[in-house]
Amino acid sequence: MTDQPLVTDTALVIEGGAMRGAHSAGLIVALIEAGIRLPWVVGISAGATNASNFVTRDAWRAHASFTTFAQERDFGGWRTFVRGKGIFNSQFIYQESGLPDNVLPFDWQAYVESPMEWKIGAFDATTGETVYWGRDDMKTLPDLLARVQASASMPVLMPGVRLDGHLYVDGALGTSGGIALDAAQSDGFEKFFVVLTQERDYVKEPQNHLRFVRQYYRRYPAVADAMTTRADRYNRTREELFELEKAGKAYVFAPQIAPVSNGERRLPVLEAMYRAGYDQAQRELPAIQEFLGLA
Repeated sequence: MTDQPLVTDTALVIEGGAMRGAHSAGLIVALIEAGIRLPWVVGISAGATNASNFVTRDAWRAHASFTTFAQERDFGGWRTFVRGKGIFNSQFIYQESGLPDNVLPFDWQAYVESPMEWKIGAFDATTGETVYWGRDDMKTLPDLLARVQASASMPVLMPGVRLDGHLYVDGALGTSGGIALDAAQSDGFEKFFVVLTQERDYVKEPQNHLRFVRQYYRRYPAVADAMTTRADRYNRTREELFELEKAGKAYVFAPQIAPVSNGERRLPVLEAMYRAGYDQAQRELPAIQEFLGLA
């Protein structure tokens, strides 16, 4: 791997989607192998995992996070759900596994040495605010891992994460609907490389079971409100994104095949989705490099 010049004018924005992130991971590995570096990265939910692996340039972890790691006994399921740990066992997935000598160790030294700025998006269930944490909020490995967990804590299916007296849940409930274009714009970027986990023609439908959602989150009505209106915000962000693409200000990497379900755990299926993302990235690499000014 030979480093290409650091791109200075483009933000990398990575959507979440739980195990649909396997496709995005294929792109991340392809970018790492090509030596492509961007100055600023943001991720929400599973996108935060892919973002963190891009920042550390850890191709092995990027691949394993959405393939072999899902085979771990403690990864989750109904057994962990009924115990209050979530259908995805987020404490294990996002905190315990990333510690040194565990199954998915996070390369803290590479993180410290990386020149890239990055942010993680989450939703404050207490106040209803969208929060983006940066390096100043993640000065230790536990700080970082806890915030990745918070960003990925899907409502109902996973418990929220309490930090500094506030409860945080999945950042997809925030202002952008899960594609953190707003964070990149707020930090002054006008050019965007955006990684989606749904196909180009996808349109999100409104939330079902609203009565149950409001009862479940009766202590945190902001969560129920955000779940009720998320589809509108998500679809609006995608519309803005495709308009930016038409204007030459965005490069959109979206799956060309139907994505897996967000709860998929079968290794052959996940490996196939990862390979599809990797192969698509290889095909698009010349266009990506041209957009980034590296051609």
